[in-house]
Amino acid sequence: MTGPSAPILPSRRSFLAAAGAAAVLPLLGRAGRAAAGPTPPPFHKAVGLGMVQEDGDLLAKFRLLKELGFDGVELNAPNGYDTTEVLAARDASGLRIHSVVDSIHWDKPFSHPDPEVRAAGLAGLQAALRDAHAYGADAVLVVPAVVGKKVSYDQAWERSQAEIAKAVPLAEELGVKIAIENVWNNFLLSPLEFRRYVDSFDSAMVGAYFDAGNVVRYGWPEQWIRILGDRLLKVHVKEYSRQKMNSEGPWKGFQVELGEGDNDWPAIVAALREVGYDGWLTAEVGGGGRERLAFLAGRMDQILAG
Repeated sequence: MTGPSAPILPSRRSFLAAAGAAAVLPLLGRAGRAAAGPTPPPFHKAVGLGMVQEDGDLLAKFRLLKELGFDGVELNAPNGYDTTEVLAARDASGLRIHSVVDSIHWDKPFSHPDPEVRAAGLAGLQAALRDAHAYGADAVLVVPAVVGKKVSYDQAWERSQAEIAKAVPLAEELGVKIAIENVWNNFLLSPLEFRRYVDSFDSAMVGAYFDAGNVVRYGWPEQWIRILGDRLLKVHVKEYSRQKMNSEGPWKGFQVELGEGDNDWPAIVAALREVGYDGWLTAEVGGGGRERLAFLAGRMDQILAG
């Protein structure tokens, strides 16, 4: 379904075809890798800035993450930080700001019945795209819609598709992609539908921000990864326990440490390699100070090694 005001956009498929097909590297054992060629490139490891609960200014927090082995960080935007401060911390620490999270997509959803609320949501996404460009980030995470008693599934699809499409020309101008995330919003409940929604924009500037933990309640992340394929722009790393879900309630399922829930990380890593993904994996879990962040860095290294 295409919103009535959606602009004509360049074909995503033609863009990818012109760019050339990426080589797909299977996840193999040591002997297999030696026979097949060079070892696949390592993933880039990051956390959200809100997870850094250590005293100090932005530069101190960036330096701590860099010291602990993280390659990058994810910021909300708009965020209240002065751009000069953000860039100074980035440059002095060497920590990359790889993506930005639209900070108003829940309060001003693109699926809202009120067109003024939708317009405010669009303005927020456009501001986040500009901030991402200023920071050197290449994508903005967006929750596309919220389905509820007063917003039907088809309304959520049509309204959100129309509004997000209005931001695509700016994304193209800035070179910053719009990354649609799968969340518990009663929307895009299967990987086939997620793929169809992304493809409805017919633009290489719109893709998927896949959250591995968010689908375990009703699916298997490795299946979603293979179906989404080259639409994957970014990946969130978090855990989920079906046992805790069944015994304590759905939200309690997230209260389990990385590597100790029901995500089959070797299968997830294998699926990422199969579709040619070698980009950013950002933890979205409970943060803390130096000790907690160091633990998370080590745990991410373990699970991402496959």
